[in-house]
Amino acid sequence: MSEPASLLYSEVEEELRSAVRGLLADKCPPSAVLARAEAASGGDVPYDMDLWKTLARDIGVAGLLVPESLGGAGASAREAAVVMEELGRAVAPVPFLSSAVLATRALLGAGEEAGDLLERLASGETTAALAVSFAASPYVPLYLSLRPAVTLGRDGTLTGRVTGVVGAEVADVLVVPAVDESAQEGGEPVLCVVEAAHARVKGVGSLDLTRPIATVSFAGAPARRAGTSAGVRDALLLAAGLLASEQLGVAEWCLTTTVSYVKERKQFARPVGSFQAIKHRLADLWLELVGARAAARNAAALLGAGADAGVAVAVAQAYCGTAAVHAAEECVQLHGGIGMTWEHPAHLYLKRAKADEIALGTPGDHREALTWLADLPAPES
Repeated sequence: MSEPASLLYSEVEEELRSAVRGLLADKCPPSAVLARAEAASGGDVPYDMDLWKTLARDIGVAGLLVPESLGGAGASAREAAVVMEELGRAVAPVPFLSSAVLATRALLGAGEEAGDLLERLASGETTAALAVSFAASPYVPLYLSLRPAVTLGRDGTLTGRVTGVVGAEVADVLVVPAVDESAQEGGEPVLCVVEAAHARVKGVGSLDLTRPIATVSFAGAPARRAGTSAGVRDALLLAAGLLASEQLGVAEWCLTTTVSYVKERKQFARPVGSFQAIKHRLADLWLELVGARAAARNAAALLGAGADAGVAVAVAQAYCGTAAVHAAEECVQLHGGIGMTWEHPAHLYLKRAKADEIALGTPGDHREALTWLADLPAPES
């Protein structure tokens, strides 16, 4: 029986965390994120592509999951989870999840045809988006997630529409699972690569102003095959597992910020944090975060080891999504009046937590999946 993976952060992971956190503190303070969110409410794209290029090229986060033979870092999900945690802590408006995780993992499972694109993604030269709904569950068969499906015609062009795509507005290329008209009926979709200029990308209203979604339409868009779509489900499972680390980062910022605030804010000539009711609420929240960290790290460790991580991912998402929302709600409430204002960044964390909770399967979806993943018996009537 193999030794269980350590849930502690390695020296390399701590060094990566320090580099990412330092850059975000310098380039992505709350005031900058708030300014971009305000611009987004007026119709602008909130992504900070200058920050993304710096993260991709100077720290190498874009190629973390790409093998060294293709110019990447050859790292595992553990390192990617550390990056996700720090991005969640800063609600950073960058397309790491959509490009470096979802699109990259789908291409890694496609075959050798995707090698040239993976090299460009690893270098930060190109940004990609996986044209699958951000609400897609990793437990639903791909052909069901793609309804209505995008079709690859016999002339090599794509036709169709995908809703709820994350990262599409700033992607250079779109990675699209499509039904091949020339293939046998009922066959698995193929993976195609389309230049974003050949698609119509229309942003739609999103709760999370720092991570918008879009509807992507194709009308005779020229495409090239990138291999099979076998890696798409693995991409969704990996992204769901790593999303738990982002939710952990969101919750940690909310708790840390709230504790600092209640130490300084005074009522009746005493710090608000000295009242027993506040202490109990924050202690309960801290315990939730301890559990969330264990669940998120376990999912990342198993994903990084290439083990069967289905149960770990389902547990992490079922728990961390709810914990992040609770932490953000407490952050807003315990900040009092200032927590309800636009000027304080607490609302950005609440919106990110709520949006993450329904992304890549709701907590209910993951709890339901656990019943068959863990072979749990149904309740007796």
